[in-house]
Amino acid sequence: MGMRTPKTSAKSAKKPARKRVAAKAKVAKPVLLAGGNPQIAKGYGDAPVAAYIAAMPGWKREVGRRLDKLIVRTVPGVVKAVKWNSPLYGVEGPEGGNGWFLSFHCFTRYVKVTFFRGASLRPLPPGASKQKDVRYLDIHEDDMLDEARFAAWVKQASQLPGVRM
Repeated sequence: MGMRTPKTSAKSAKKPARKRVAAKAKVAKPVLLAGGNPQIAKGYGDAPVAAYIAAMPGWKREVGRRLDKLIVRTVPGVVKAVKWNSPLYGVEGPEGGNGWFLSFHCFTRYVKVTFFRGASLRPLPPGASKQKDVRYLDIHEDDMLDEARFAAWVKQASQLPGVRM
């Protein structure tokens, strides 16, 4: 008697190899924290900042886009990051460290721009802080942003020593 080999049914032998279809990854909506501030994972570069801006609710998203565009245009080579659920903007320091000069954050009724060395800017940004060097600019839904003044503040802020975070 000879050895028998397992038989494959003609039906299974003729089946074409199944094509693998990549399942569409479900993109989770970012969680909005108090005041509608997006919860975005800490990260460096343009991608996390773009994700933060995309997750800003309602009219605040357009404010975020405008701020980002003005900052990038005013400070070529600006360094970006998201830390503490807020985008940060800085310049490369002399020893490779980042000197952060600006951040913004969503609140219920406005977007707060923080100039970390804002007390040195001229004219002085309107919002006072408990920290002597920090100044704020609050942007409400119907506010007209003075882009020329904002760009001047950004330019000045980027030339001051940044803060390390």
